[in-house]
Amino acid sequence: MNTYEVWLNSSSLTPEERTELESIKNDPKQIEDRFYKDLEFGTGGLRGVLGMGTNRMNVYTVRRAAKGLALRLIEEGGDEYKKKGVAIAHDSRRMSRTFAEDSARVIANMGIKVYLFDSLRPTPELSFAIKYLGCAAGIVVTASHNPAEYNGFKAYGADGGQITPVTADAVIALMNTLDPLNIDLLPSLDSEFIQIIGKDVDDPYIDHVLSLRPDKDLLTRTGVKLKIVYTPLHGAGNKLVRAALERAGYTDVTVVKEQELPDGDFPTVKSPNPENPEAFTLAIGYADKVGADVIIGTDPDSDRMGMMLKKNGVWTAVTGNQAGCLMLEYILRAKKPARDAYAVTTIVSTRMVDAIAKKYGITIERVLTGFKYIGETIDKKEKVGNHGFLLGFEESYGYLTGGYIRDKDAVIATLLACEMAAYYKSLGLSLMDALEDMYKEYGYYAEKTISVVMPGIDGMEKREKATRALRENPPKEIAGRKVLEALDFTPGGVMGLPKADVLLYKLENDAWVCVRPSGTEPKLKIYAGVREQSHEQAKEQLELISAAAADFGK
Repeated sequence: MNTYEVWLNSSSLTPEERTELESIKNDPKQIEDRFYKDLEFGTGGLRGVLGMGTNRMNVYTVRRAAKGLALRLIEEGGDEYKKKGVAIAHDSRRMSRTFAEDSARVIANMGIKVYLFDSLRPTPELSFAIKYLGCAAGIVVTASHNPAEYNGFKAYGADGGQITPVTADAVIALMNTLDPLNIDLLPSLDSEFIQIIGKDVDDPYIDHVLSLRPDKDLLTRTGVKLKIVYTPLHGAGNKLVRAALERAGYTDVTVVKEQELPDGDFPTVKSPNPENPEAFTLAIGYADKVGADVIIGTDPDSDRMGMMLKKNGVWTAVTGNQAGCLMLEYILRAKKPARDAYAVTTIVSTRMVDAIAKKYGITIERVLTGFKYIGETIDKKEKVGNHGFLLGFEESYGYLTGGYIRDKDAVIATLLACEMAAYYKSLGLSLMDALEDMYKEYGYYAEKTISVVMPGIDGMEKREKATRALRENPPKEIAGRKVLEALDFTPGGVMGLPKADVLLYKLENDAWVCVRPSGTEPKLKIYAGVREQSHEQAKEQLELISAAAADFGK
């Protein structure tokens, strides 16, 4: 209540902001939820609901985060980092441009060079720009695929990857010394320290994306014509995805008009998330009309890509695990891997990639959940001379090839998905046929993710209580399958990975379950996977194991 009163009476607030706070003065629960803590850095930086309060995304929490990052840069690199500067991008969400401009004005006010994109851009282009421009850090304003009421602030290091936990902790410590209502910033963007960027970075970015195609001559050599339906889901992918497809030679691309233009309200979908099949409802209508081979969708900041394929005449969503396996198999078919070739995925992703890797003689590196860990792995291996990176992917629809960019990239993933579809079409097969052939060869793998939401102010406490109970009394069996090994990543060093609030259970007959608290929300994320002799068996067993594992959150 004290903090609420300080904010309500602050001279920094606009009349509209004060009116919003006054509207909740008789609602103690709202006041408590908005002010009981500061919005925290999670696996993707700041992310939260838009609104006034310390536990909300607004200009004050964003300015505080921007200054905390700037202070850390000066602390680390002094004048050198000031000259290198910070690249800033944003997506189509509500307040995104304002948050990006405010971040630029705060950072430039401290004498640090800022490269600010002239309008919305894909998050992976921000990663590219950091390295291309030689920046010390980067910021992208986005809440990725969250619902419309959310926004976020993601911070990146000089390597183009999301900042490490060590850097994040240092930024947080500096943020804790700052009053969000009293952050100095330039009065406008008119400053020698702020440079507006756009096409001068777009063109080299697309050049880079095109250079990563496994078989650049495929379309001209085979003469195959691929019919694509694409939806940017009101986000940042529209212009650059279409430009990349056109330059790659894909001429039959139909865009879902109702979802083409940027719109932070995302009026045509419940959630702008390509993981949700409902997001493709309009695209399916277009696909049926034009007889499409594949449907592609990208999320608001264009770092996640989802696709739909026809199975028995019905458009069917392809999971992130399935797409990752298709990509790895295709890359390994298209070009002979180097001796030190490897792919990177997470501990909660499908085990089918291990079977693919065994066949082709490459290595699979598994990391903690979060694409920054995939980026870290690429960076570490490059530093010791290993340039054999083939593919990085997460089950949550994030993919990367090339390794120059250090975050998941839906523009790269779209081109790779279309090239795969064109390749198999040239053989008289669909991508769904190719996936079915992989199941026949490697086994019928299936995976599922369950989110056990724990709302309210005590949600985080419930979440911690659930994981604590599992540590104190590890399950001996799940859905009738014996737990062969229970791994607790809290101490660090398990599977060679850092300390993390993660529990992994290896079960009989190649099944597994993983439990971890969400890094940004009061919920428990539970992952499960099986390998069986048929689709039917895999589906049945996965449901049994998932239902049993979901009880961990009760």
